[in-house]
Amino acid sequence: MPTKSALAQQLAVVAGFDDPSASLEQYRTPPDLAAHLVHTADLQGDLDGRTVVDLGCGTGMLALGAALRGPETVVGLDIDAGPLSIARDNERKVGSTTSVSWVRADATVPPLCPSVEETTVVMNPPFGAQADNEHADRAFLETAAALSSVSYSIHNEGSQSFVEAFAEDNGGAVTHAFRTEFELPRQFEFHEADRSEITVEVYRIEWT
Repeated sequence: MPTKSALAQQLAVVAGFDDPSASLEQYRTPPDLAAHLVHTADLQGDLDGRTVVDLGCGTGMLALGAALRGPETVVGLDIDAGPLSIARDNERKVGSTTSVSWVRADATVPPLCPSVEETTVVMNPPFGAQADNEHADRAFLETAAALSSVSYSIHNEGSQSFVEAFAEDNGGAVTHAFRTEFELPRQFEFHEADRSEITVEVYRIEWT
């Protein structure tokens, strides 16, 4: 198994968004964070030989990280065609032996019917920080509960009570959680600094 740092180096070539949408909260997942999430999933046996679905995959950071750890198949799903085109280019850069199917669709109503028992969801959903996008991560969690036996998701700081309550109400349980920093580049008009960091929380949920 490659180390977490080696995985982060492999993912450093993954390009971000050419024209990010503020309403969709499109930010490139940092390679170090993606490597940490994927490495944790690998250690838990949640990737090898399984179907992995990246909900709201953007330019493919989490999907490609998972593809490097021996899954049966990977699906990257996003509503925006532009990032999916970049994701295909990123797939060639990363050079994974596991091919990825890139699907344009709404992650909250995905056109997928995988075997729940053999499916892992990874996702960096919108946090709902924009006024017209509140509670966006709830809809993504609903999809994860319906599609998978286990999911890994990134949420804004202070989400623990919400995530744990949602999981409990939907037949799931949080088994692992950690906090880390998420670096945000200046890419929208409302950003004041060239770069800033926010604290995010990553959760592993088992669904029954």
